[in-house]
Amino acid sequence: MQILNILAPVFLLIGIGVVLQKSRFVPQDFLKDANRLTYWLGLPALLFSELAGSFHGIGGARRMLVVMFVATVLVTVAGYLACWLMRVSGARIGTFVQGVFRGNLAFVGLPIIYSFPDETLAFGVSVRTAAILLVAPMMVIYNIAGVTVLLLSQHKPGWAMVRPFARQLFTTPPLLATVAGIGFALSGWPLPRVLDKAFVALGDMALPLGLLGVGGSLVTVRLRGNWRLPLAASFLKTLAAPALGWLVGRRLGLGGTELKIVLILLSCPTAVVSYTMALELKGDESLASGAIVLSVLTSIASLVAIVGFF
Repeated sequence: MQILNILAPVFLLIGIGVVLQKSRFVPQDFLKDANRLTYWLGLPALLFSELAGSFHGIGGARRMLVVMFVATVLVTVAGYLACWLMRVSGARIGTFVQGVFRGNLAFVGLPIIYSFPDETLAFGVSVRTAAILLVAPMMVIYNIAGVTVLLLSQHKPGWAMVRPFARQLFTTPPLLATVAGIGFALSGWPLPRVLDKAFVALGDMALPLGLLGVGGSLVTVRLRGNWRLPLAASFLKTLAAPALGWLVGRRLGLGGTELKIVLILLSCPTAVVSYTMALELKGDESLASGAIVLSVLTSIASLVAIVGFF
């Protein structure tokens, strides 16, 4: 019953997004525009408001963040190894590797974790606060690593990479909101109540609207070509990543709810924004879209196992 109560609403909203887009109940670009609104406004508001009020708790979440970071590095290495074994070349390498490590933490991971009772963890912060303290820095890491692997698959390291790298980083709203939220928290100033309420309202909009957008994106992305690489990427993303996270977490003494939160985030399907990044940085469009769709399906098995048995 716990599995159903926690996971069903998330995937039901994704399914509703699919139906709304497929049936054309909403205009063709509605969910795309809603997803853009969430990415540029709702999610940044959520990250800023949560970080501005809770960044002081990052020290307690440090071990969780270390586990997630190390598991991400390991699965990235596994992605490059898989490319070598399957003889992937050129721009497809960067697209494949990005699909392997870049999870949809904000629009899939957070709604699942927000379905849990918001209990206080051993290091003194709540479940939701701990999730934000993990998601915010990992999104920064994903943005930096995503741009890097896509550019390295097409260019040799050099000054030619600087301009597109800087442009992607400094025009990413969640990254800017993360930096701003941390800076505001370090300043010691209290967030004015009127702004706090406005940001919380925008943040509450982000998660359900984001899930509908994920569903709509599954319909609109173009699928074609060989399924071998997208399937391999989805298995590495949703099965290998949490398995590596479990091994690293147990090695570092992480357990209980803290480990469950990390494993849920590592099991999230490939982020929809990885498709946009692949298009903009001349990656492999069909590989990116295939990895997103298949990872949504394969993530169900991992998430059921983690929610139900950890």
